[in-house]
Amino acid sequence: MQDEVLVLGGGVAGCAASIALARKGRSVTLLEREPTPRHKICGEFLSGEALEDLHALGIDIASLGAVPINYVRLAAARRAAEAPLPFPAASLTRKTLDTALIATAIAAGVRVQRGRSVQSLKRTSANLWQATLDDGAIYEAPTAFLATGKHDLRGHARPKDPHHWVAFKMYYRLSAAQTIDLADASELTLYAGGYGGIQPVEDGVVNFCCVVQRSYFARAGFRWEGLLANMQRDCPHLAMRLDGAEPLARKPIAVTHIPYGYLRRTTEEDLYCIGDQAAVIPSFTGDGISIALHTARSAAAAYLAGEPAQAFQPKLRAAMLPQMRLAEAAANGLNNALARVVLPFCLRVWPGAMRVTARLTRVTQPASVAPQVFAN
Repeated sequence: MQDEVLVLGGGVAGCAASIALARKGRSVTLLEREPTPRHKICGEFLSGEALEDLHALGIDIASLGAVPINYVRLAAARRAAEAPLPFPAASLTRKTLDTALIATAIAAGVRVQRGRSVQSLKRTSANLWQATLDDGAIYEAPTAFLATGKHDLRGHARPKDPHHWVAFKMYYRLSAAQTIDLADASELTLYAGGYGGIQPVEDGVVNFCCVVQRSYFARAGFRWEGLLANMQRDCPHLAMRLDGAEPLARKPIAVTHIPYGYLRRTTEEDLYCIGDQAAVIPSFTGDGISIALHTARSAAAAYLAGEPAQAFQPKLRAAMLPQMRLAEAAANGLNNALARVVLPFCLRVWPGAMRVTARLTRVTQPASVAPQVFAN
């Protein structure tokens, strides 16, 4: 079956792009391998840019239970420093957000196919993109949007992760005292082999998401319990925060080989790459969801304006390169042993440094991409 556009991936980027295109009258099929939305590896931080885009899409995050985030807190060893965020922010689980986005896509007229795993995507002799599913079904369209997130599609893989990062995510219910102490902050914790973030989400739960080098995980015997113990040893602040906490799952969600710093240089004819398939920013910035929405909006605007994918992709890279490189440099600095000792002390003296870093690592929306691209 054939539409004008095929969107591969039903996460934030894929849903946002499909909604924008359907609202402008395009016929869109969205293929998503999961039968229902689920929890994913994500810090679940919604920056000011993300909030603006979600509002334009018609997503009322307050009604979904989103928690306002007003402060950022940095903790290393036993020291911690706090600063107010320079923009409005919130926190919401990906499962809840993805559920709302899928419903919005369906309401916009997108033909959503869930539980359909794409095995291959190739260009045909008729200049169509052809997606072949695991059951042998075939979908074709002149244009495709690649939005498969952290998962690469065969034939369209990104470069391998040179640092061998491993990410984990676990939900907790904190003790009453720690819930009050965490309050409305997003807390970044530093270790010898990586960093993590903990912040409240809906229903009185907190999300703990961490990224560590594989060698650090190996020293824990490749076991979550050992890794958590090592992180709490390296950062007693984290041990304090999780004291008396109730884990809400038997084991965390995990993903490996995350190519942080990746920025796609080129693409193929009529193939727009968005979300993590376009750019993978270090997790500590909390800008992953914003980038998913930003790239979806930019790509939809380019397609609607008749800008070829092969012209759009390098232009997107050039616009995002300064913020991505700064974020990557900052992430590398966080893994420096001296920085983990000195940084919290310095930020106590000048907490505004955290606000400056937060501002500079935002991937802002260019003026040429109007919010109306997402609007009804």
